[in-house]
Amino acid sequence: MNSVKENQSFLDFAYQLYKTMKTNEISLVYEGEVTQEITKTFTSLTEKSLTKSAESNQVQRKVFNVMVECLQNISKHADTLSEDDEERRGIVMVSKGEESYNIITGNIIKNDKVAELQSTLETVNGLDKEGLSELYKKQIKEGRISDKGGAGLGLIDIAKKTGSKLTYQFKTLNEDRSFFILTSTIKRN
Repeated sequence: MNSVKENQSFLDFAYQLYKTMKTNEISLVYEGEVTQEITKTFTSLTEKSLTKSAESNQVQRKVFNVMVECLQNISKHADTLSEDDEERRGIVMVSKGEESYNIITGNIIKNDKVAELQSTLETVNGLDKEGLSELYKKQIKEGRISDKGGAGLGLIDIAKKTGSKLTYQFKTLNEDRSFFILTSTIKRN
């Protein structure tokens, strides 16, 4: 009897997830470790979905490029849930609204990295297109690039390509880790 209840509970969850995805026009969702293979697969699915929807080439290119950058950010910068864990997991969603596409990513980050990341995001969000180009060039010339790449180049590039402010949030998980959520918006017109 208990397995029947569990099965029904899972079916209810699956239906609620389906309804939520339909309501929010979420076309793709992935949760798990982000590797090169996953990046290739996810971008291929996104590309097929965009081609089917008859979006302009410019919008398709922007969505595709931002998707790749977001997935690379997760694969390079996600932290593990605990010191014992080895998987660097993340979540990626693509939604299509009447006026824009949203690429929503989330991954675990150590709390001691939050302030620097938030500062970088605020700097990026405070610049116009010209300012972003100048910052990008400056970071390439003199930026402090870590062993994982970086110096904020990916975030600058996303902001340049989308032409929109980056929306973000940090959800505290425990005293050592937080969950970082980033939304990149690409206008459809």
